[in-house]
Amino acid sequence: MPPSPLHVLVTGASGFIASHVVQQLLAAGHRVRGTVRDPGREAAVAHLRALPGADERLALVKADLVEPGAFDAHVAGCDVVMHTASPYVLTVRDPQRDLVDPALRGTRSVLEACANATAVRRVVLTSSVAAVTDQPEGRVLTEADWNEKSALDRNPYSFSKTVAERAAWRFVEERRPAFDLVAVNPGLVIGPSMTKAVNTSNRILVDVLRGGFPAIVDLAWGVVDVRDVAAAHVRAMETPSARGRYLCVAGTLTLRQIVELLARSGYAGRVPRLGLDSPLGNRLTHLLSWLQPKGVGQYLRTNLGRVPRFDHGKIVRELGLEFRPVEQTVLDAVADLARWGHVPPPA
Repeated sequence: MPPSPLHVLVTGASGFIASHVVQQLLAAGHRVRGTVRDPGREAAVAHLRALPGADERLALVKADLVEPGAFDAHVAGCDVVMHTASPYVLTVRDPQRDLVDPALRGTRSVLEACANATAVRRVVLTSSVAAVTDQPEGRVLTEADWNEKSALDRNPYSFSKTVAERAAWRFVEERRPAFDLVAVNPGLVIGPSMTKAVNTSNRILVDVLRGGFPAIVDLAWGVVDVRDVAAAHVRAMETPSARGRYLCVAGTLTLRQIVELLARSGYAGRVPRLGLDSPLGNRLTHLLSWLQPKGVGQYLRTNLGRVPRFDHGKIVRELGLEFRPVEQTVLDAVADLARWGHVPPPA
C-alpha cells in the first residue's frame, strides 16, 4: 500500500489515541473521515476541527458503536479503516452491556461494513496488551501470546479487548474479505492530550500527584507514548508488508520509578512516600484491594508484584517505529496535565 494520499476512516475520532492518529494522518496529507457520537457537539470536536489541514481534508460524521449498520455509509470510498473506538474503564455496573457489547458489536459492525465496501484495502485495529495478558507471568511476552484468563467477572475490560480482537481475526479467517487486518496492541498509553479531558491512563499520573495513591504499591506498567501509538497506526497503514499483531510498548516502569522521576523533576505535589512495594506490603495491599471498586480491586490482585515484559522487536523491525524514552513520556504527560490545570506545576 503506497504512502500516497489515502482516504481513511477513523472510528471514535475524538478519543485520546484517535485524536493523535487524525493529527498525524492530516500532517501526512491523507483525507480523514472521523466518526464521533455527535459531530454537532463542538466542545468534543473543536480540537479536531482546529488541526492543520482539517478544513480541507477532515469530515466528522455520526456513528454509534452498538447501532447496527452504523458504519455502512461511512466506509464508502475509504481506502483504509482505523477502528480505535472502544470503551476503556475498569469498573462498570454491567460488564457485558458496558464493555463487551460495545467492543464486540462495534468491531463486527466495522468489519462487516468494510467487507461490503469495494475500496477498503486494510483495517487497522486498535487492540491492547490486555488482549495479550491480564496477569504478567515474569516471562517476555510476544505477539503470539493471548490473554486466556480474563472473563466477565475477572478484569472485564481486558476480556472485552480480547474477545473483540479474537472476533476480528476470526472474521477475516472465515469471511476472507478483500481487505487485510493489522492489529496494534499498545500498553499503558500516556502523553500529551489534545483536550482538557483526562483519559484513564493519564489519570494514574494525576492520582500520583494528587494523593490518589496513599502509598507506593508494587505495580508496574508497560508504557508507551500516545504519539508513538498514533505513529504505529499510520505506519501499519502505509507499510504494504505489515501483517498480524504488533505489540506497541516502549518499556516498563514501576510506580516507584514514576514517583522518583517526578520528585527529581520538581513535581513534589502529594506524591506517595510510604513504601508498600515489598512482600509484606503486597500482602497488606492485597487485603485492602477488597475495599476498592470491583474492577480496581481485581486489577490490583492480578497485577500486584508482577512486572510485565514485552518484546517490541516486531514493530521496530517491520514498521520502523522508534519509541520515545518512557521517562520523557511521563514528563511530557505531566507537563501537559499541569498545563491543563490537573496537577500542580513543578516547583
